[in-house]
Amino acid sequence: MTIREAAKNLGAEIVHDAFEDTELSGAYTSDLLSDVIANAKDGGALITIQAHKNTVAVATLVEVSAIIICNKRPIPEDMLATAKEKGIAILLSSENQFTVSGKLYRLLNN
Repeated sequence: MTIREAAKNLGAEIVHDAFEDTELSGAYTSDLLSDVIANAKDGGALITIQAHKNTVAVATLVEVSAIIICNKRPIPEDMLATAKEKGIAILLSSENQFTVSGKLYRLLNN
C-alpha cells in the first residue's frame, strides 16, 4: 500500500506533496524519539503526536517514509519545511495513535 493509499484509507490529510509515493513496509508508533531511533524500520510510517522538526530529523535518520501526526496537532512551519526538504510525507489525522495504529496494521496485513 502506498503512502497516498494509506492516507485515503485512514481518512488522513496529506499535508504536502513533496515526497515519493512509495509502498509502506510497516509502521511504528511512539512519541519517544530515542525509541523511534532504536526500533523503527526503514520504509515504514511513524505514528506520533510529536509535531516538530526533530521528528523529521529522526524519520530521516531511520529512513521512515511518512510521519502520521495524530489528534489533529498543528504542524509548525519549520517541521513542514524540513519534511519537504527531506522528502518525508506528513499526514494529519484527527484520530488518536491507538486508532490509527490499529487501522494501519489492518490495512497493511490484509
